[in-house]
Order: sequence, then structure tokens, then C-alpha cells
Amino acid sequence: MPDIKQLRSYHYNVAQLRLELWNTLKSQSIKLKNCNRGASEEKDLKKSLHLLLKELESVESYFAFPGGSCLHGLNEMLDRQEHTALAHKIAEITKNLVSDKYRSNPDYFEDEDHGVDTSDKGEHQEGVKKNYFEVLFVEDISVQEENKLRNDLRGIRGANEQFNYGIVVQRTFEDALIALHFNYNIQAVVVRYAPPYHSKKITPTLKPFIHNVLKLDLASKPTSELGPILGTLVKKFRPELDTYYVTDTALGNLKDSTLKSFKRIFYRTEDLQELHLTILRGIGERYETPFFSALKEYSKKPTGIFHAMPISRGNSVFKSRWINDFGSFYGRNMFLAETSSTTGGLDSLLQPTGSLKKAQEMASDAYGSLNTFFVTNGTSTANKIVVQALVKPGDVILIDRDCHKSHHYGLVLSGAYPVYLDSYPIEEYSMYGAVPLEQIKEKLLRLKDAGRLDLVKMLLLTNCTFDGLVYNVEKVMQAILAIKPDMVFLWDEAWFAFAGFTYNYKQRTGMFVAQKLCEKYRSSAYREEYDAHIKNLKKDDIPSLPDPDKVRIRVYSTQSTHKTLSSFRQGSMIHIWDEDFRRKSENTFMEAYMTHTSTSPNYQMLASLDVGRRQVQFEGYELVEKSIEMAMVLRAKINDHPRLNKYFDVLTVSDFIPAELRQSGLSEYYTPKEGWNRMETAWEKDEFVLDPTKITLHVGRTGVDGDTFKNKYLMDKFNIQINKTSRNTVLFMTNIGTTRGSVTYLTNALLKIADELDNELRSLNANENKIRQDKIYSLTKDFPPLPDFSYFHQSFQAVPGVPGGDIREAFFLAYNEENYEYMPLAECLPAMENSRTLVASSFIIPYPPGFPVLVPGQVVSKEIIKFLTALDVSEIHGYRADLGLRIFKDNILNRQKTVTSMGSMGNNNKKKLIK
Repeated sequence: MPDIKQLRSYHYNVAQLRLELWNTLKSQSIKLKNCNRGASEEKDLKKSLHLLLKELESVESYFAFPGGSCLHGLNEMLDRQEHTALAHKIAEITKNLVSDKYRSNPDYFEDEDHGVDTSDKGEHQEGVKKNYFEVLFVEDISVQEENKLRNDLRGIRGANEQFNYGIVVQRTFEDALIALHFNYNIQAVVVRYAPPYHSKKITPTLKPFIHNVLKLDLASKPTSELGPILGTLVKKFRPELDTYYVTDTALGNLKDSTLKSFKRIFYRTEDLQELHLTILRGIGERYETPFFSALKEYSKKPTGIFHAMPISRGNSVFKSRWINDFGSFYGRNMFLAETSSTTGGLDSLLQPTGSLKKAQEMASDAYGSLNTFFVTNGTSTANKIVVQALVKPGDVILIDRDCHKSHHYGLVLSGAYPVYLDSYPIEEYSMYGAVPLEQIKEKLLRLKDAGRLDLVKMLLLTNCTFDGLVYNVEKVMQAILAIKPDMVFLWDEAWFAFAGFTYNYKQRTGMFVAQKLCEKYRSSAYREEYDAHIKNLKKDDIPSLPDPDKVRIRVYSTQSTHKTLSSFRQGSMIHIWDEDFRRKSENTFMEAYMTHTSTSPNYQMLASLDVGRRQVQFEGYELVEKSIEMAMVLRAKINDHPRLNKYFDVLTVSDFIPAELRQSGLSEYYTPKEGWNRMETAWEKDEFVLDPTKITLHVGRTGVDGDTFKNKYLMDKFNIQINKTSRNTVLFMTNIGTTRGSVTYLTNALLKIADELDNELRSLNANENKIRQDKIYSLTKDFPPLPDFSYFHQSFQAVPGVPGGDIREAFFLAYNEENYEYMPLAECLPAMENSRTLVASSFIIPYPPGFPVLVPGQVVSKEIIKFLTALDVSEIHGYRADLGLRIFKDNILNRQKTVTSMGSMGNNNKKKLIK
């Protein structure tokens, strides 16, 4: 008999548990079918099946397929001892669940036999498969009324409708929220009257998976308010869903909040067909892809090509004797959709008025922004657009030093003064963490004391980092706005575009927090909170809450859609929630957008951004949750397997985040002994959290450095591609395209690598083994300290003694080769010991870690030289091993010092003196 308690404990989510229960049910039913009637094991197997069906009943009641009535039918088959038919039925259902076949053939409806029609149906008359979804109805009705509702809806469906749906009825407030949490198929919610609050179906099986539901304290609310509250919560937890309300309350008595919470409100007397048609229309509106549809229509038109681009329509390719294989590889549609024309519905990216404008508006709605702009040359360009649009020469930006290099080059373009913020070091793994809030506040208060707070325009942080560290966006924004209420925030979410589609992640995104704080600071409740806070402050205390009369919410997020969602390479978006956008920033933003955006954008890329939006609105929640599940499965597999944990360690929360920055106390997501730890509280409260889809594997005990492990083992032997390594780690990432097969393949590859390492170890002689042990010691114990940002040389300080440097001045000063020289690394420390100050004239960017350890105008410290000397990476941008470090000549620094000391002299006069 299977251990039911163990089945509950060792699964990350209900989806895992559900499939495990069905697979176990399948194997047990086969055993029952094959055992002899009257045999001693028959009784045990029947008891086991009854227990499994009871466990499944608590889960399946939240799904239309196979649903609760199906479980009832299986129980009846078991009682009638129809063992063969039972095994066949369970096998068929399990196959459909595992393969998702029932969603491809969506005319699987519960039949009168309490089962499911598993015939191959679901096609239009034209043979096109319908899209299937489920509708959640929330109402305390009887089983008979539920069956009538189901039959009535089935009777009004049209044969040629594009979409098809099943219904899930929940009778309480809690059950409705649980269904939304569990059931990825739900695309619309219909709240009919006010449901009672408490569920009667919560079992020990469900409790570990519904933390967000059980912590809600709404049972004391009047029943009449629960329907509208449910509509509000749906918008909070799954905002992509269409919500409808059926009531008898007169329009004049409906609250504004209720009217805003639902897409449409119906009255009981209205025709059910109207509700049905409204549901389908809502789905159809989200399904629309304005630009992709226009591009498809354009590709069907016969045209004469008398504009640029010979490749358009494929004429220059398919007629060629020498490159027609190129056309065969990509197919004709790729070329039929190529044009340099912006007429015929294809629109202009730089000044959209038609299909592109609507596509961006729909993306704005999906991602929760006030404005969204498509970017066709990556987030590197998106970052430069935002920086150039919002800051001007002489403005000050607080910026994390280990951000993407595009931000540093954006500073050069804009002429802003950077105040670099240092992330805490994780020296054992040769990587940096993130910037603690206290450091940001300390730098900002220093600028305030120096009288430069008005010049500070932007805080720029990477969220999440390449290694998966995620900020508490709300906590950071609230603390900074308390000091500078008009601060602009740029959250580089290049690796976090997927985060807006599941609640744990969403609450740490720029757009979600911007909307939340905007509503909060405009409320009367917040004003009362602020007034009480100010009243209780002591004389020299600094307010920790923003002033509601001064605060402005100005948030920008740049996202690489192509990195974590469905888009062609370089497809990115800029999302904006800026209360002052139209008044202060729109004109400069559009100038910057036009400066950096091609007048010949790639239409296929734009179409992929449009289609990617459709996907996340329909299945983003499901796909993101599954990518997290795949990551958790991989973590557990490596931790549990003795052949894998002999050489490999999956780094976890406590490896990346110091205890003082983890208020929840969560230290790891999974242990072999205790199973899964829930992460909801940590994601709500901790200063930093670790994105579990970023799986950092420590390989130090293999004796192989990260770069070699990537190339020699993963790439050369198994063609497994990864993006990032450090001295002793490799980074794996799961995404919405990761499958169970992918995780299995990686696991098998790691097992084979472990076997190969075992064989190598056995073949080593004593001297070779000593070399191997020394290498292991170097990778696990002897790691170079990571240097902080030193400081800008006084020649390039914006104001002497105050954070902020003129990186632009230093960058362009190095355009004259007479202003710099090269110094080999071996000579740097002796020169510094002889009191020479070395100042970098270029960016020095080692890969890994992939961010500047030196920027133009920065003083070279001994720690930085020691770090560069100890690095065992082959790629360091801006550094030539044959020549050495590129530094400014002393006489140039002296001239710069003279110019800087002249204070108020204008930039043009300064440049004349430099020349």
C-alpha cells in the first residue's frame, strides 16, 4: 500500500501530487486487475484504491476534467468489482492528464455514466481543433442545480464556436480561491450572488499548498460583501482572468469598487445565453493579436515590390541558385512577411497608429503598466532609452555597480554622474549578491547632506540578478521615497519578464508595486498612518514613510521578453508606470526611443512580442508555475541522489543571502529529510529572496572550474547550453519551455559526468591525485576576495568628497591615445607601492562575472589588481594581456585636476584646457 503521507510531503505543488496520485492509482488498479479473485492481496489492493480515490477526490473537485463525478463513478466501478474496466478507465484518464490530450480534444464532458468521453472529438467541421478552457462558477447551489447549469450551457453552445469550455462549480469563498490557485485551465470567473466563506473540503492533503488562501482573514466580512471581495482578489492573484458578477442588487446600490472589479455585471433574470456569449467574447478579445494578424494578412496579398529589401516576398532567395537552401530552411512565410512598407495595416513602430499601437496597449494591460513600448534590439537598448530619456548631463544616478554593462554605457551617453552601489560579496562562489537597502539610504543621505539631493534623479537596480537574487521592491521604493519623494526607479528586469504571471513573483516586480503604492498613497487610510508616524517621530528622526502630498510614483521596468518568455531573440519591452510621464517625460522619452530604435524594425520580432503577450494572458500562470516546479524537481533530484551529491551541491537561499537579510528565517527550499519548505512568507517579507528557477550548481568538488565544466562536459559531451559560470559554479535556468524530459536529460548527463569523474579518480597516480586535490582546495577553500568599487579620482569627481563621478569625461578623454598608457598587471602593485595613483581609462569587464571591476576615471585599488591577477577566466573585455591595464598618464590627471579645481568654469572651457 502506498504511503499517502509521504506522497503529500514530497511534492512541491498540487500539480505534482495530482499526477503522482493518478499514476499510483493506475499501478494499483493494474495490480488489482491481474490478481486472482479472492486472493489475500485483493482486499489490500481494494483498500489502497479506496484511500487513493478519497485523496484524489479532494483535489479533483477543483477541476472540470476528470472532476468529482468521475471519481464517484470510479468508486462505483470498484464496488461493483469491475476491475478490468476500472484499470482501463484509470489508465485512459491518466494518459490524458499526463499528455494534456484532453485539452487538445476539448469535447471531453462528463457523461451520464459518471465518467469521461475519451473519444477523439473536438474538431470544427473544417477539422480545426478548438481551444479549451474552464469557467469557474461560484455559488452555493445543489448538485441538481449544478447539473442543470452544466446541461443548459452545453445546450446553447454553437458547433462552430472557436472556443470550448467546461465548468467548475465551487460553493464557498475559500474553495473558489483554491480552485484559482490549483486550476491552470480557468480563464473566466462567474460569481453568482454571495457565497459562504469557509470551505468544507480542506483536507490534510490540501493544507500545505494553500498558504495564501488560509492566511486571509475575511471570515468576519458580511456574506453580502464576499462576492465583490472575491472579484477584487481575482484581480490581485490572477488579473488576466475575466470576472463576471451575477446579482439582484439594484445598480444604484452597487459600490464603485464592485463595478470596477468585474468586467460585466449580470442580473439573475438575464438570459444564460448572454452570459455564454460574453464569456466567449472576453476570451476572443484576449486571443486577438493585432500586429501578428495584420502581418499574416499582408503575407497573403499579391504585391509588386518596388521598395527596398530584395528579400521581401522571397524573390531574391527562392530564385537564386546559390542561396535557395536559406529559403528552404526558414520557409516561405518568413519572406512573405518581409517588407519595408508600413502601410497595409503593418503600422510604424516609431509612430504607431494602428495594429502596433493596439498590440502595445494590449501588452500594457497584460503586464500591468500605464504604457508599454516594444523594443526590437534587446534590453541593452531599452536600458539606454530609459536612462537617456530621464536624466541629463549633471544629474546623479544611484546605480548598482554589477549591473549590465549597457547601463554603464548609458551613463556615458547621458552624461549623468553615477554613484555606484556595491552589492554584498559572495566570495566563496566568486559572485556578488545585491545591494542592501541600508547602503542605498546611506548614499542618498550623504548626497542630501551635501546639498545635492535635488540633482539625484534615478535609482537603478537589477531585479532579479543573473544569479536569481530578487529585491523587496516595495520596501526599497517606500524607504527611498521617504527621503526623495520624486525619485525615478529603473528596475532592470531583463531576467524577470515572466514574474508578473504568478503572485509570489509578481509582488516583487516594478509594475505591480508601482500600482499598489500609487493606490496606497492616495488613500485616506495612508494619510492617517503618515500623520501618526510624523507625530511619533523624535526630534532628529528621519521619516520612514513618504509624504502623501509630495510623493510621485515614477517607475520604469525593462524586460527581455526573449530571455524568459516567448519572443524572437532581441525582443524586449519597456513598461512604464509614471504619474508624471505625460507632463515631464513623454517628449524626451520619445526622442530617446527614436534615437535608439531602428527605422527598419524586424516585423517577425514584433509579431512574436504580440503573440507572446497572448500566451502569457492565457497560460502564463500555468507555464511559470510549471517552470518553478521543474526547478524544484531538479533541486530535489540532485540533493537526494548519492552519486550526484558526491560531486555537486545545489546552492540555496542561505548560500546567497546573509541571515540578517532573511527575516523569515527561510534557509533552503528543500531538504531530503524534511521535504519542501514553503516560500510564501519569505517572498512577502524578506529583503532579498532567491528565484528558484535559477539553479546554481557548485562544482568545486569535481576539481574542475566552472568554465571548463561548461565547455568540456556540458557542451562538448551533451550539448547542454548554459549562460553563466563562476570559478566554481555553473548556472542552470528553467523557463516556460523546460520539460520533464529536459530535466531528465540533464540529470542523466550529470550522472554520466559523475561516473566519468569516478573513473578518472581511480586512474590517477599519487602525483596526479595531489594536483587534483590542490585544484579542489583552490576551488572550495582558496578563493580570491571580491573587490568593492574604489572611488573616482578627484579629477573625475562631480564634487570633491561627495559620491558621484564624471564617467563621460573620463571615457571621452581616452579617445586621444596620447592621454593613456598600458601597464602590465605584474607592474601595477609595485607602482602603487611607490605612491603612484593608477586611474582606469576604460571599462574592465571580466567574463565571468560579467560586470565592470573598473570604469573610466576609477582609481585602481590593490584589491582590484589582486582580483584580476587571481582570475582564471580567458575573457576580460577592455584588457589586453599582451599590453596590460590601460591607465591615464599622470600629466593628464594633473591637467584634469587643475581644470576640476577651477570649479565654475564651463565644460567647453574645460575641454579646451585639456586639449
